[in-house]
Amino acid sequence: MDKKTFRENAHKAVDWVADYLENIEKFPVKSQVAPREIFDQIPDSPPNSQEEFDRFLEDLDEKIMPGITHWQHPNFHAYFPGNSSYPSILGEIITSGIAAQCMIWETSPAAAELEEKMMEWLKELMDLPADWHGVIQDTASTATLAAILSAREKVSNQEINKRGFQSRQLRVYCSSETHSSIDKAVKIAGIGSENLIKIDVNDSLEMTPENLKSDIQTDIANGFTPCCVVATLGTTSTLAFDPLDEISRVCKELGVWLHVDAAYAGSAFILPEYRHLKRGLEKANSYVFNPHKWLMVNFDCSAYFVKDKTDLLNTFSILPEYLKTQTQGNVNNYRDWGIPLGRRFRALKLWFVLRSYGSEGLINLLRKHCELGKWLEAQINDHPNFELVTPAAMNMVVFRWVQSDKTTDELNKDNSHILHTVNASGKAFLSHTKVHEKYAIRLVAGQTNVQQAHIQKVWKLINETAENVKI
Repeated sequence: MDKKTFRENAHKAVDWVADYLENIEKFPVKSQVAPREIFDQIPDSPPNSQEEFDRFLEDLDEKIMPGITHWQHPNFHAYFPGNSSYPSILGEIITSGIAAQCMIWETSPAAAELEEKMMEWLKELMDLPADWHGVIQDTASTATLAAILSAREKVSNQEINKRGFQSRQLRVYCSSETHSSIDKAVKIAGIGSENLIKIDVNDSLEMTPENLKSDIQTDIANGFTPCCVVATLGTTSTLAFDPLDEISRVCKELGVWLHVDAAYAGSAFILPEYRHLKRGLEKANSYVFNPHKWLMVNFDCSAYFVKDKTDLLNTFSILPEYLKTQTQGNVNNYRDWGIPLGRRFRALKLWFVLRSYGSEGLINLLRKHCELGKWLEAQINDHPNFELVTPAAMNMVVFRWVQSDKTTDELNKDNSHILHTVNASGKAFLSHTKVHEKYAIRLVAGQTNVQQAHIQKVWKLINETAENVKI
């Protein structure tokens, strides 16, 4: 493909993307294909000679698109959103064109310095501590692993990186509602899944600080070394918020690293009315949230902050001769701020989004999403056969279909049937959770282009499906 052909094909590709987004509601939200259906349509061997780009687009439409679940569809309400937006897409296009490897300042000074400035912008937008240091990671899972590794090295005075664990046995603490990435991180960090202590939650599914303190003190008495506490602001299951202020006091008293995971809900701190939920955050050692979930930035872009950047550098810094530069110590070399050495220029798309929307535009959009959640909450409260399973939080509603003459097991089967029937229709995509053994439907009204008409449509679909339940 030469320059002339590239320009022609690039226009076709952009037109394809624009047409796709403009007509996305014509697709079933959730892919309807069977396992291996896509795989079996792809030739077993690569072609011997070059193929024309138009053929790529034909196969994209015919073979690939049927196997795509459309996360940018306004009736995508499952999990948490993986949002996109036009300015973010443009940022990704330019990032791909530049194709810089942004491991250190020298390899692209603008990438390092724009990233540093974007972290400052986010601190201001969300009223985060001014003396924190920020870096863009790919995902919250990676950021959490970085936090646990940093906590590991902090508590061992960097001895584990040098000599391994030897006889030291560390403990990590989180609630039973915390994201599974914590389980994965303690395994990767060599701490071991048996040393991840799940703290009991209260009726609101929040970590109980009293139990946390008791478990840590018991571990100390038994010869374990407390390493890290992970508190969650907005759990995946129900958007529960751990009592951070109380947890932070426990961590300070007992000298334990506090990492705060606000992967989804952290974007809401752009709204002053939700900032009380982060009270105590200034006492944390590290904090993460994902602009790629609810801030209209394409995946992947995870904002990770630390109180003391030397904790990151002591954990991750490696300086072979071929990476030594004259600017060492005067600039941020972000390869030393996390796990990968290679890094994408993620700051560009974040810059594009923040400038395109402005703080007012983002605030208005998130408030609109929260209003949609409140609208659905009101419909459920007014309906004789639906109930909230947990109080609605922000733009997420957790609810279920109920009938007084049915057992919990029967209602669980009914609600599972409703959910899977709705998803199989292709008209909407929802996910579920279990709360105190109750199967519940989760609906998140957070897709970039969602409107009230979309929420009304899916609510009507849920009602019609529920009326036909026959289990």
